[in-house]
Amino acid sequence: MTALFEPYTLRELTIPNRVWMPPMCQYSALPEGPETGAPNDWHLAHYGARATGGTGLVIVEATAVSPEGRISPYDLGIWNDTQVEAFRRITRALVAQGTVPAVQLAHAGRKASTDRPWTGGAPLGTDALGWQPLGPSPLAFDERHPVPTELTVAQIQDVVGQFADAARRALAAGFEVAEIHGAHGYLISNFLSPHSNQRTDSYGGSYENRTRFALEVVDAVRAVWPQDKPLFFRISATDWLEEGGWTADDTVRFAADLQAHGIDLLDVSTGGNAAGVRIPLGPGYQVAFASRVKAATTLPVAAVGLITEPEQAEKILVNGEADAVLLGRELLRSPSWARLAARELGGDVHVPDQYLRSV
Repeated sequence: MTALFEPYTLRELTIPNRVWMPPMCQYSALPEGPETGAPNDWHLAHYGARATGGTGLVIVEATAVSPEGRISPYDLGIWNDTQVEAFRRITRALVAQGTVPAVQLAHAGRKASTDRPWTGGAPLGTDALGWQPLGPSPLAFDERHPVPTELTVAQIQDVVGQFADAARRALAAGFEVAEIHGAHGYLISNFLSPHSNQRTDSYGGSYENRTRFALEVVDAVRAVWPQDKPLFFRISATDWLEEGGWTADDTVRFAADLQAHGIDLLDVSTGGNAAGVRIPLGPGYQVAFASRVKAATTLPVAAVGLITEPEQAEKILVNGEADAVLLGRELLRSPSWARLAARELGGDVHVPDQYLRSV
């Protein structure tokens, strides 16, 4: 058996292989009305196709813990029971194909209230389905984005509670894994980095203070998430700034803290919190950050970032750089990538009876 198609167990959950789908926003939910933020037929077909294609774990896109936590008005949410019922269709479809359903719980912070990317992604005002973004400090992401409202300590605690409530609903919706979104310049990431957090109270300044909010969220979610089910955390391992930002050293240090608070796997990405930075794109360009965490800690890691070829993915695992790989754009292009990779590498993957003629 190849490493890519070995099952992987975290807590009491076994994931059938190491080919995982990362959260990728679809911007396809209704923006208003009683079904605001609920998944629909698009999401069912989109995620179902990756499950029938053999993907071991599917992480549903950034799902907001509150209306103002959405990146756009068209994002998914999990702040009410209507959304929970709609998500049950998704989780049932994934489980039926042997795929583990996961969900990323998110708050967009200062990058909230924007249009869909294919219509420009510009910030939206309150006259166009938008709202006022929130952040740790009154610092705009860039010249296009508005200055966010600085959260009070009481509001911070409200958001912590929203994450816990969202986790309860995720469990009711049938998800087996929850991931806390602490990356890409959204709210938790805003707090972690000194580039976006200039508070002078207990949530800003020192490393301990800047990580306080993230750990409070982890603790709140872990308290309601069953002990037999894994909890992931997605992080931007670096802001790609020469100074004044979150660094790879911070990530290694924080990984140990997260593990001590009940995180079972670190989903390692980079960037998104500082505008205008230059990121050296290339095949597997973020894998080294996951590898560094894995080498320096005992926390399992998943790697992401232009992983496209079966042999490339297999090598990452065989070399001990990560415990699983996340394929984003490649799974958008090829929903059955896992099945094709299994054929190439000689691995074993679930194939629906209806598709047996394709093996």
